[in-house]
Amino acid sequence: MGVVSDGKKAYRLLRKALASRTAVQRVRRTLKAQGPHPHGHYRVAVYFADGAVNMYQMRQWYRPLAELAKHWPVVVLSRSATGAEKLIEEDGPPVAFVPTVRNLEKFLAKQDIRVVLYVNQNTRNFQMFRYGRRWHVFINHGESDKMYMTTNQYKAYDYALIAGQAARDRLSRTLWDYDLDRRAIEIGRPQADHYSGTLPYTPDERRVVLYAPTWEGDRPSAHYGSIASHGERLMRALLASDRHRVIYRPHPRSGVVDDEYGAAHRRILAAIEAANAADPAAQHVYDDGPDLGWQLAAADVAIVDISAMVYDRLASGKPLLITRPADERASIDTSGYLSACEWLSVSGADDIIAEVERVSADQEAVSRLHTWVQHYFGDTTPGAATAKFHAAIEQLMQKWDEWHARDAVPDAELDDDDDDASDDED
Repeated sequence: MGVVSDGKKAYRLLRKALASRTAVQRVRRTLKAQGPHPHGHYRVAVYFADGAVNMYQMRQWYRPLAELAKHWPVVVLSRSATGAEKLIEEDGPPVAFVPTVRNLEKFLAKQDIRVVLYVNQNTRNFQMFRYGRRWHVFINHGESDKMYMTTNQYKAYDYALIAGQAARDRLSRTLWDYDLDRRAIEIGRPQADHYSGTLPYTPDERRVVLYAPTWEGDRPSAHYGSIASHGERLMRALLASDRHRVIYRPHPRSGVVDDEYGAAHRRILAAIEAANAADPAAQHVYDDGPDLGWQLAAADVAIVDISAMVYDRLASGKPLLITRPADERASIDTSGYLSACEWLSVSGADDIIAEVERVSADQEAVSRLHTWVQHYFGDTTPGAATAKFHAAIEQLMQKWDEWHARDAVPDAELDDDDDDASDDED
């Protein structure tokens, strides 16, 4: 059995290597056809070392970055061929494909990159940290109360752009000797100013429910995914109702670790297909598209797992239910919104119709929701977060100018100033 297993593993690795090589060739051909990047043009870079499977981390920043690029030209430094290919296909920001450190160095030598943004904690981020005389800034790919949001890796960056007071409180409880006042800048949720996408159904009297579960997780403390525990139960009830329409948007990594989790996901897809065949007017939706926004705005109620989707939805200020993890080992931070949220237990999933009605009509629940929206995101007036984002980048550019001017002062001049100061003191 060991030999067979090793053979299958070797075959998978070979296929992966061949696919990667083919993707590299396609990306290079495409970028060559587009022509070279203008020399000295870009001031802001987004460093993205991941492949296509984690594109969700970049997609939500496409439109905020496009808006920022009107003031400060932006380029994505893509280290993976599959990631670069997706960025090109999806009309994301301009792409520099830099798979090797040498490629990266050559590109940086031709540009004037002053701020580097990071959307995740990929270990290859460390390769970019070697380049000084520019600010390295963690902007993340969402806001949540998962352990990921308080990792000590924050200290590796010069600055972090955070959503609001909740993030500040969370980091202050966890990070030792970290100057939050200097290194954390609040910007709200600029993605909420750019909700995008077209409704794939015709609105009617049905109540729209968004079910957006996360993946199964790769360790017990991160077992937040609900597809296998809650998902089939609640989808069965909602799909049987003639008063509800479901938008099913699972995490793109669902099933990559646990085959049974993936199987439950596929059964849900089959159930959606069957429900639409039985009643075409239902127009239930399986959504795996790149656009995130229309789902949050269109849904009357959202059902989400502990993930960034909690806070994506929270920023909309509309009712939501959060699935309580079936695995008791899952780590839950109950010091923030999860201490007062509307939980959906595994057993509660069987009574999902009543739960959807309750969170929509309960005025106390609605009031609590609005309080937490303010705590996590501050001013959610349309355009306010975008203005904060731009102001943060402007602040960093000004700091760059200050340090650049300081570096330009000859050492001898600095020594003379020091001598003069010493003479005055004497």
